[in-house]
Amino acid sequence: MKVGQVGNVRVNTVIKFRPHLLTVLSHQIQRSRGKRGFRAYGQRQSLIRVQNDYRTTEKTWITIDESENWCIVNDGTNSPTIVMGMSGKPAELLEVEYVIRDRIPVIKRFTGGGTVIVDQGTIFVTFICNRIDVPGVQPYPQPIMSWSGLLYDEVFQEIGDFHLRENDYVFGNRKFGGNAQSITKNRWIHHTSFLWDYETKNMAYLKQPRRIPTYRSERNHLEFICRMKEYMPRSAFIEKTLSSVGSRFLVEPTNLEAIGAHSGTAFTHSTSLLTKQELEAALGSQPLNLPLDVLES
Repeated sequence: MKVGQVGNVRVNTVIKFRPHLLTVLSHQIQRSRGKRGFRAYGQRQSLIRVQNDYRTTEKTWITIDESENWCIVNDGTNSPTIVMGMSGKPAELLEVEYVIRDRIPVIKRFTGGGTVIVDQGTIFVTFICNRIDVPGVQPYPQPIMSWSGLLYDEVFQEIGDFHLRENDYVFGNRKFGGNAQSITKNRWIHHTSFLWDYETKNMAYLKQPRRIPTYRSERNHLEFICRMKEYMPRSAFIEKTLSSVGSRFLVEPTNLEAIGAHSGTAFTHSTSLLTKQELEAALGSQPLNLPLDVLES
């Protein structure tokens, strides 16, 4: 398997696939016999990068030819950023006063799922798949989760005590990967945020959610999560993920420009950066006298 790269593939990777071909994001893929194909690319981004990464993924999901399938891997972001599911409520999920005080950007992505604070220690992996191209996987949350769990079983073989528990990836009973999905009749998208590393202090921006997995057992964030870097190198994880995909699909190089080249459809992004006013409203108080230009959209 040969995976193309732009700069350093360890930074970002985007993958696109079909029933017989999975591609990393730049070239059109041709149907072939045997395994499905796949493509990937690499490239770095910042705060705006986080928003743009989600918007690029959303654009791929909404506008790209539905005969194509994609996998997108984004390796870290420079500054801490909170990412919420589309129905998330800041007042319920965030310590809003601290978020405002420390000028932490908050993004609402276009899919569901929980809330995570991401930084340079986060690795994001997204699959956008057509139902017919992943045989035996019905377009419902649990079958998709099970399929992804099998893919990552190969990645983490003989590393830690890896399991898919409820909707999370865990070593033992400690979470290192959280998932979000969006599903239509014939197509689905599956996001994962992997905690290769994290800043302990950043966990203070997140409240304990009202709905928690049973296995969490009221543990706080630091007791509940773990760092992937304690189990495997970052580069090994990305290489093994591409290898696991390659065992199921054909893989060939691609780049980010492929999205622009293949999507002429205009649409309105639902991924958004919350404004200072929206956060203040969530706080339920008078506007604070804090310089939050970074949060202005």
